[in-house]
Amino acid sequence: KDSGVPREDFKLKVGVFGAEPWTESMRKEIEEKLCIKAYDIYGLSEIAGPGVGYECECQNGTHLNEDHFFPEIVDPKTLQPVNPGETGELVFTHLTKEGMPLLRYRTKDLTALHYEKCACGRTLVRMDRILGRSDDMLIIRGVNVFPTQIESVILEMPEFEPHYLLIVDRVNNTDTMELKVEARPDFYSDEINKMLALKKKLTARLQSVLGLGVNVKIVEPRSIERSVGKAKRVIDNRKL
Repeated sequence: KDSGVPREDFKLKVGVFGAEPWTESMRKEIEEKLCIKAYDIYGLSEIAGPGVGYECECQNGTHLNEDHFFPEIVDPKTLQPVNPGETGELVFTHLTKEGMPLLRYRTKDLTALHYEKCACGRTLVRMDRILGRSDDMLIIRGVNVFPTQIESVILEMPEFEPHYLLIVDRVNNTDTMELKVEARPDFYSDEINKMLALKKKLTARLQSVLGLGVNVKIVEPRSIERSVGKAKRVIDNRKL
């Protein structure tokens, strides 16, 4: 977009994305902006790197390679298996690796497994999109909060860029959240009333999704520092 190249001139037709969780809203934005089909791939270095699982053309879950790995979902607190379709922590056991195989390795990734046959015809178990990591989950005043929930809200509103920073703190023994989010250039304005209305809209939406109040601060486009590799989305000052 910045270079002025029409999307229709892109030769790229398919993209495979991994490394960090993304939301369905993020997928749609990538597909619309690049005119491609965007597929999810799952992997972790301890198990096999990329290729532990992949999406099919149905884009309805990640097929896990059960001929090489035995996946389970367990309760992250009790470590007991949960029922199919229930969310918990993903655990893997190697079936074919001979050099240092892992048994019931805890990934810390939170998701669910579905065993019914996929519309594509494959019978490999399907994994839901990663909700987040058990060690990324924030507990704010007794409520579990995942950064992906905030990202989903931001991406469903066309006024905002997918760049944000959540700052968690404790003030007077109470947990607080401040969200800095970039407005898109077409929506950013010096008019206070417009920005206040936009802030009110986002604050109300976050309240309805999280069940918690968030202090929203709308900032200029490209003002949030970009990071190389996995994006840094959360600063939890309670841990400092």
